Amino acid sequence: MPASVAPVSASALPWWKEPTKDQWYAYTAAWLGWTLDAFDFTIFLLIMLPISQEFGVPLTAVAAVFTITLWLRLVGAMESWPTRSRGFMSGILQGSWGLGFALSALAYGFLYDHIGWRGLLWIGILPALAVVWIRFFVKEPEVWAENKRLQSEKKAEVKLPLFAIFKREYRTNTITAILWMACAFCVYYSIWALFSTYLQKELHWTPLMVATPLFWANIVVFAGSGLWGLVADKWGRRSAIIVPATLAIFVTPLYLWTEDPMLIIGGFILQGIFGGSIYGQNPSYLCERFPTEVRATASGFVYHQGAIWGGLVAPVLTYFAVQMNMGFAMPMLISTTIFLVGVIVFVLMGPETKGKHLTADLEIIKLAEAD
Repeated sequence: MPASVAPVSASALPWWKEPTKDQWYAYTAAWLGWTLDAFDFTIFLLIMLPISQEFGVPLTAVAAVFTITLWLRLVGAMESWPTRSRGFMSGILQGSWGLGFALSALAYGFLYDHIGWRGLLWIGILPALAVVWIRFFVKEPEVWAENKRLQSEKKAEVKLPLFAIFKREYRTNTITAILWMACAFCVYYSIWALFSTYLQKELHWTPLMVATPLFWANIVVFAGSGLWGLVADKWGRRSAIIVPATLAIFVTPLYLWTEDPMLIIGGFILQGIFGGSIYGQNPSYLCERFPTEVRATASGFVYHQGAIWGGLVAPVLTYFAVQMNMGFAMPMLISTTIFLVGVIVFVLMGPETKGKHLTADLEIIKLAEAD
């Protein structure tokens, strides 16, 4: 088939028919796994205060455990997904974290008074078992497999992919990606990590009251991530991150400069579509920024650098809030604003990757041969 015909044929298909069965299997596994991982993980955000009270330890110590847990988490790329709808489906995938958080908020709101924090942790174990079966259907992406074949054929492999992403040609891209991800993690902790503790400790809300804004805000996160995914496919990955991050700065005071329950609930739910949805392009944008030979290593490294350095924010915020009697609202407001600005700056400094076709080409190897 002539090269000029292929795009026309592809565009004539509805976007949901373009992926293969194996691509849908892989996507479903990632989506369900991410949702249930969120349920398992975010339970801990809701019970940090009662754990610290029961064991008589500072809240900062419990928050530090939360940080270490984040350092051990992994991220997977959806690099096999077709280019046309990759931004939208990236948003749906990443937004499923909000669905998992919403489920954990429901469990906390309705079950905490009956089974306590230990019972909630036991429930958090169960979802991990539900996705084991689907992992058997997931195959390696065709682009990655073909790239490995070409490396073997040429008897030239990238031996040290972590060092390769810091070569002159990729260094700026790698560093700005790390800074973007670190700021994004800091925003997440500033918005979500201590919000339930703030409502419990300072405003003395009941579990069901705490669960209300968390549940609805996370439902909005899922919808918002899909919405900004559409923006990503139409106007670019950077626009889909920068625009909601900018609007989130103005939304933050709405729920942190008041103690009125209705304003807190309404403002926090609104934040779900802005500050809570800036992560929707993490899977697509991270994948598209790096060549196939090092994509998995680069995505995992960049993501984890964000988790490690950004993960220090939660205990540091807790420490200053406790030691300086500032309360939680002001440190959360300052941190959210500062790191949203950071997200905007470092995403602006990165490349635009909308419409990028992921190929099996040996980009790094060819570059090394040219040198």
